[in-house]
Amino acid sequence: MSVEFIGMIGTQDVSETRPAHGPAIDTDYTVRFARAHEDAGFDRILIGYSSGSPDGVQVAAHVAARTDRLGLLIAHRPGFIAPTLAARSFATLDRFSGGRVAVHTITGGHDTEQRRDGDYLGKEDRYARTDEYLGILRRAWTSGEAFSHEGEHYRFEDYRSDVLPVRASGIPLFFGGSSEAAYRVGGRHADTFALWGEPLAETAEQIASVRAAAVEAGRTDIPGISVSFRPILGPTEELAWDRAHRILDTIKGGNGGSFVGKLRRFTGNEGPQNVGSQRLLAAAAKADRHDRALWTAPAKATGAGGNSTALVGTPETVARALLDYIDIGVTTILIRGYDPLDDAIDYGRHLIPLVRQELARREAANGSAGTAPAGTEPAALATAGSAR
Repeated sequence: MSVEFIGMIGTQDVSETRPAHGPAIDTDYTVRFARAHEDAGFDRILIGYSSGSPDGVQVAAHVAARTDRLGLLIAHRPGFIAPTLAARSFATLDRFSGGRVAVHTITGGHDTEQRRDGDYLGKEDRYARTDEYLGILRRAWTSGEAFSHEGEHYRFEDYRSDVLPVRASGIPLFFGGSSEAAYRVGGRHADTFALWGEPLAETAEQIASVRAAAVEAGRTDIPGISVSFRPILGPTEELAWDRAHRILDTIKGGNGGSFVGKLRRFTGNEGPQNVGSQRLLAAAAKADRHDRALWTAPAKATGAGGNSTALVGTPETVARALLDYIDIGVTTILIRGYDPLDDAIDYGRHLIPLVRQELARREAANGSAGTAPAGTEPAALATAGSAR
């Protein structure tokens, strides 16, 4: 069994604990950040989207030209450009990069943010548009023949592209969301369905919902599942938690940047509109700590404006926590830190290898993908006591 590791880069040195440093597009930092992920053994990097951020396709092209194998997961909101144009844009970059492109579909979680780019559709209509849009993308990427389309949101005649993706099946589609509409649309179209890091029981419920939606849509395969965390590592449990509380104090002090201030400008005192953030805040309201190492206090402090729950502990403890999620059906792990560049390097040195070694051990022990026999942890993981 294998698992895909995804990191996240930006074009500026900034996080919830770090005020923005340098220009909005720091070309040297962007390349250094991406190469750190490649050197650390990440499979892909996510390039995010907001109404004021640099264009993700151009960021990805800059990175692709300066890395060798790193996959590029480009966040994309349907509705602002025609799906036929988007299909050609992504396929062109996929060809130039040697098949390294994937697209992360974000339908949009807050009306104010959508309107900054001129989108005034309500949530249900946005999901209906995304459904139509993704169907067009798939066909545009896989059809060698001209086709026409007349739907609720898009209409065109005799579309045919001279550029198709490297894979005959098209570019991999990731899909984010936690609402019933998200399950329905993502269950129909996604290769990988992306969730934020909730407790194990709640994550299992969401996985079941996604799979049920895929079956309802008539699929014979099931989407992979991605879960996102903010690991906080330390050489001992005590030092990891000391660092975690310093991070939390900095967030509460308002000394950082990133999405926290943006979220507050969007929502005011209303709180988040998107279900994913509401679910994180609900988990935080129950308890600060869950399962083996999940810590929800950062989500509460930031308003859960993104993947904001942490896994805290030694690399061994956090690796075990990630394996707990893999055991319930997670196939992709997205991790990013509060010290973005340095944490990416540390994950590659101390965390990712532990998870991959354990999965390889399980596969060797069982002869195929599966769950390890009880009580047979490798030495690297057995040295850490359970945090349960």
